[in-house]
Amino acid sequence: MAGGAFATSGGGDYEGRVTAFVIITCVVAAMGGLLFGYDIGISGGVTSMEEFLTKFFPDVLRLQHQKSKTDTQYCKYDNELLTLFTSSLYLAALFASFLASTITRVFGRKHSMFIGGLAFLAGSLLNGFAVNVAMLIIGRLMLGVGVGFANQSVPVYLSEMAPAQIRGALNIGFQMAITIGIFVANLVNVGTPKLKHAAGWRVSLGLAGVPAVMMLIGSIFLPDTPNSILERGNHEEAKAMLRKIRGVENIEREYNDLYAASQAAKKIEHPWRNIMKPQYRPQLTFCSVIPFFQQLTGINVIMFYAPVLFKTLGFGDDAALISAVITGLVNVISTIVSIVTVDKFGRRALFLEGGAQMILMQIGVGSMIGWKFGLRGEGTLSKADADVILAMICVYVAGFAWSWGPLGWLVPSEICPLEIRSAGQSINVSVNMFFTFVIGQFFLSMLCHMKFGLFYFFAVMVVIMTTFMYFLLPETKGVPIEEMGRVWKSHKFWSKYVSDDAVIGGTTTRDDDFDSRA
Repeated sequence: MAGGAFATSGGGDYEGRVTAFVIITCVVAAMGGLLFGYDIGISGGVTSMEEFLTKFFPDVLRLQHQKSKTDTQYCKYDNELLTLFTSSLYLAALFASFLASTITRVFGRKHSMFIGGLAFLAGSLLNGFAVNVAMLIIGRLMLGVGVGFANQSVPVYLSEMAPAQIRGALNIGFQMAITIGIFVANLVNVGTPKLKHAAGWRVSLGLAGVPAVMMLIGSIFLPDTPNSILERGNHEEAKAMLRKIRGVENIEREYNDLYAASQAAKKIEHPWRNIMKPQYRPQLTFCSVIPFFQQLTGINVIMFYAPVLFKTLGFGDDAALISAVITGLVNVISTIVSIVTVDKFGRRALFLEGGAQMILMQIGVGSMIGWKFGLRGEGTLSKADADVILAMICVYVAGFAWSWGPLGWLVPSEICPLEIRSAGQSINVSVNMFFTFVIGQFFLSMLCHMKFGLFYFFAVMVVIMTTFMYFLLPETKGVPIEEMGRVWKSHKFWSKYVSDDAVIGGTTTRDDDFDSRA
C-alpha cells in the first residue's frame, strides 16, 4: 500500500498512510450492501415465477391470466397485492433505521452491523422455508430490519474509517456491494426457474442467507471506528485505533479534531431535536432531499421490476431475464467508474454529468415506447426496437451508477458532525426506504395509468434534482469529515445558517481554501 503523509485538499493535513488494514476493514464492512442489493434484484424474479404465485398468490395468477386477453401492454402486471410483497420490506427498514440510530450511537457501528446480519439471516431462512403467507411476510419484515440496520451503520462506518483523500472511493464500496448483490440476484433469477420440483423460488429467497452470514461474521471481527470509540469515552483505545488505521504514531492533529467533535457531541442530549436547529439546516436538508431525489430518478423501476418491465415491453421470458442481467452488469461496471473518479473529479461533477445522462435516456425511452405502443398500449417491438430500448436503459443505469447511486449514500454519511451523525444517517435511510416503498408499491399502477408519460415524469424529476445540486451542493471532496463545517460556512447560501462554533480547529485550515468548493 502507498505510504507517506497525505494532504487533504483544504483539510487538516493529517499525517498517515493508506494502510492495508483500513482497506481490508472497509471492504469487509461494505459487504453489508450485498443484503440490500440481493433483495432488490431477487424480488422481480421471484414475483414472476408461476410456482411462487401458485403457492402464495393464486388469485393474482388467475387475474393475470384473465387480464392478458383484454388489458393493454401497460397494465399487464398491475396488481397492488403482489407489489406489496416486494415493497413491504422497506417499511420495516424505515422503522428499524430509527432504532438502529440509537444502537449505532450508544453501542457502536459494528454492533448495528451484527444485528442487521442476524435479522437478515433469520428473514432469509423464514422465506426459504415458508409454508404460508404469514411466514413469508414475517420473513420479509425481518429482512427489512436487517436492511435498516445495515444501511444505517455501514456508510457511517466507512466514512469514519477512511482517510479523507480516498473516503469517497472506500464509501462507494457500499454501493459497489449493492450492485454486485443485484447482479448476482439477476443471475440467480435466470437459473432457479429451471429447477425441478418447483423449488426455484425457495432457492432464490433462501440464498439471501449467504450475504447475511458474510456480514454477520465480518461484524464480529471488524474493529470499531475511532470516532465511535471516543464517543463512548475510551480515549486511549481511540488513539490506539487511530494509530493503527493511519499507520503512523503522530496522530495528534486528527485526534484533537475528533476529540473536539466528541466533546461537542456529548453536550447534545437529544440528537433528533438538535438536528432541527438552524445551524444544522444544510445537513438536515441534504440528508432528507438526497434520498428523496434518489428514488425519483426512477432507478428502482428498473432494478425491482426489470424482468416484468422487459416482459411488458415485449421481450420474451428468457430475453427479459437476460436483459436484466445485462443492466445489472452495466450497474457494476459503472460503479467501478465512480470509485475511480469520485475523489479525482469530486461529487458535484458526477451528480451533474450523471443527471444530464439520465434525463436524455428517460426522454429517449419514453419517446420510443410512446412511438411503438401509443396511448392505447397496443403494438409490438421488433428485435431492433428492443435492442435500442435496452441500450438506452443501460446508458441510463450507467449514469445513475456513477452518480446518484453511490453519492446518495456517500454525501449524507460524510457531511454530518458527530453530534448529529447517527440522526442524520437515520433520516437518510428512513427517507430512502419510505420512497423506495412508494415507488415499489405504485410503479406498476403508475405505468398502467401514466403509460409512456411515466418516463417523462422521471425525466422532469431528474431535471429538478440536478438543478438543486448545481446551486446548493458544495464540493466535499478531500475534506476531513470533522472539518466539514468549514464547507458550509464558506458557501454563499448555507453560511447564514452555520455558526462560528460549528467550525472546529480554527487555525488548521484557512476558510479561503474552501471558496472554490462553494
